[in-house]
Amino acid sequence: MNENISAALNRAVALFGDREAMVDGATRWDYRELDARVRAFDAALDGFGLAPGDVVGVLAANSKAHLVGWLAVPRSGRVLNELNTRLSLAELEFILDDSAVRVLVVDENYLDTGRELLRSSPDLDTLIYAGSGECPSDCISFEVLTTTGESPRQVSVDGDATAGIFYTGGTTGRPKGVMLTHNNLMANAKHALICLGYTDRDTYLHAGPMFHLADGASTVALTWVGGKHVIVPGFDPEGWLATVSAERVTRAMLVPTMINMLLAKPFPAGTDTSSLVSILYGASPMPQSVLQTAMDTLGCDWCQVYGMTEGAPIISFMTYDDHRRGVSGDDPEASARLRSAGRPVVGVEVEVRGADDTVLGAGEAGEIVVRGSNIMKGYLNRPEETSAVLTEDGWYRTGDMGYLDAGGYLFVVDRLKDMIISGGENVYCTEVENALYRHSDVLEVAVFGLPDPQWGEAVHAAVRLRPTSRTSADELRMHARELIAGYKVPRAVHILDDALPKSGAGKILKRNLREQFARVDA
Repeated sequence: MNENISAALNRAVALFGDREAMVDGATRWDYRELDARVRAFDAALDGFGLAPGDVVGVLAANSKAHLVGWLAVPRSGRVLNELNTRLSLAELEFILDDSAVRVLVVDENYLDTGRELLRSSPDLDTLIYAGSGECPSDCISFEVLTTTGESPRQVSVDGDATAGIFYTGGTTGRPKGVMLTHNNLMANAKHALICLGYTDRDTYLHAGPMFHLADGASTVALTWVGGKHVIVPGFDPEGWLATVSAERVTRAMLVPTMINMLLAKPFPAGTDTSSLVSILYGASPMPQSVLQTAMDTLGCDWCQVYGMTEGAPIISFMTYDDHRRGVSGDDPEASARLRSAGRPVVGVEVEVRGADDTVLGAGEAGEIVVRGSNIMKGYLNRPEETSAVLTEDGWYRTGDMGYLDAGGYLFVVDRLKDMIISGGENVYCTEVENALYRHSDVLEVAVFGLPDPQWGEAVHAAVRLRPTSRTSADELRMHARELIAGYKVPRAVHILDDALPKSGAGKILKRNLREQFARVDA
């Protein structure tokens, strides 16, 4: 396989050029206009002197700039770096330095952050402003660039060339840049089309963050079939419902946190969600009662994916039929499988292996390993970490613990990686611990997750301070907030008088801490 991501837009223009492609507030483009904007932005990158392999970052709320970035930056061999807007300045500085971002697209929400990064990041030399209002004098206008650039010729790009770098939290405390090739992203788009069934009649609502691959999977796939993108800056329940009604949205992606927010209050009068065909959710399974309520309330099909950045991201899929049978109550086995992550999507192999790397049988728990054309090229600048997770014959060791049942359904039961999933975001405990350890009064710290009705899991920290310290839990949280993203900051810091519980080998027993503070929170 040797595919350029630009094939998706090329097909849409050829077959559906006059059809509406994108809605962003008052802006509406058909596919010919979208294509013209993409080509103009591509040409502008030539004008900035960006060569194949040079990196362009995007730091902005959901907008047409993300869609153009996805389709324009990799088109001629450049590399897209979609930046998580919730990260701290220190985290963003590390990522820009690690990936050598040359050009950064910002909007009004992140203009000041962009200016800070321009001062501190040696490789960054250009800010492009894609926000509302007049373009600041120290930036270049996205609107001007995408309307005045000349149309460049189509460039041949090897399918194994890196198309995007997507950063994921690191177990070593530093974010890791996952390098995904054109082949990886196009394979994932095909997998998405197979399992989700998008067509040119679909309208997809981008309400989850467009910097996430969970949304990016649909960005490429929907473009490929000529569907319509409807973009809102972010998720809020009433705005989401109003947009579904106004634009006759057929498809959307939500994480369980968003679903809980949607169901928390009665829908406003006049809300019409009858256009919805299906909703995709991920990050974690939903309780059957919540799922049943969601299905009854919105009246559409539901499906779930399990994935990861290293898989571009889709690994397995629980179908619409799985959900219908699971909530019917007629089939206990189908109901039990609602706790699973579905079955491997077409194009991806999944095995469960034991400590000696042998393949385990149905019901036996071990590490989940996956293989397919969607699996990453590797971690940027991390050859040792890459070789630790990618085998010579193409398998990726996920670090997740699980088992396959007799029907091939994958159950994820634990994480070998020390990680919390809060509100659909991965929080690596080591990152948070490293931030807290940088406070001079902290002697010992352990970070762990506890169940949370709104976020799925909440970040907690148990800390032992130096004997003379008078530092408070709130001061430690404020300290952490300066170093890491807000969603990683512990919801609660528990200051202990005694040493943290440890095993005979001296390892902190987080299981004991979870049990102790789960009782306190109950």
